[in-house]
Amino acid sequence: MSTFSIFLVLITIVCFLLIVVIMVQNPKGGGLSSSIGGSQMLGGVQKTTDFLDKSTWTLATILIVLILLSSLSFSGDFSDNNSKIINETEVKKEPVKPATNTPVAPVETKK
Repeated sequence: MSTFSIFLVLITIVCFLLIVVIMVQNPKGGGLSSSIGGSQMLGGVQKTTDFLDKSTWTLATILIVLILLSSLSFSGDFSDNNSKIINETEVKKEPVKPATNTPVAPVETKK
């Protein structure tokens, strides 16, 4: 498995996690933080919101870094150069013959 493929798998996992974290949040203060209820559970609503906010920024940063690293590791060698079909049916180009300058008779139109 090439390093580029590994980066693609990691990028896919980080994207999925980022989608989950963003979907859990609610811009109006709802989401996971409203379903927890009181301040007794998991350190309260404020800490849950802070955790979701920090995890969103962390995953976004990891995603950008992975994308940049994957672009550096991309070799551009995804094509299969050993194709039997291409080797068996090589296109033989015929030399292009120059066009002759033969005059074309004007077409007469009746009125």
